[in-house]
Amino acid sequence: MSTKKSPVKKPKAQVPEPVVEEPKPESQPEPEVPPEPVTSTTQPDTTATTVIAPTIESIHQELESIKQLVGEHAQLIAQLQETLARKRKPPASNGKVQILDKQTGEIYRSKNNAYQTLLKSGELKDLVDKGVFGDIPEKNTFGWYALVRELPDRFEEVKPAEETQQ
Repeated sequence: MSTKKSPVKKPKAQVPEPVVEEPKPESQPEPEVPPEPVTSTTQPDTTATTVIAPTIESIHQELESIKQLVGEHAQLIAQLQETLARKRKPPASNGKVQILDKQTGEIYRSKNNAYQTLLKSGELKDLVDKGVFGDIPEKNTFGWYALVRELPDRFEEVKPAEETQQ
């Protein structure tokens, strides 16, 4: 147990003061209302909703409607992602260097872009399984350098086409 005192003071419990009832002035006595007679022929309320036990058919219909709803939501999400992808501008290269993938002929805007693109496409699965890129490959900021160390002949740094023409 800790013997340190908390810097926040706790409020002391307040003792409630006894309540003194004041005598009511006898102005007018309240008229007594006779209680309504209770009839013994009261029947249960039949307008209450009755709970119907679910049947296999009704459960099946509910599941099918939920599946359809989930499918519609999945399509909507895919459409929204597509729309966002079209609106996004591609990351701008710093203009200093681009990476040529000799195996596929694709040119990447930057070293990290080459690493991230190949990682997301699944082409680096063998290296990820070996643990070359660490525990969380997506967050490895130096993944490009590990990639070049493992596949030194696959990539080549090229100058952007704009600079070579000048």
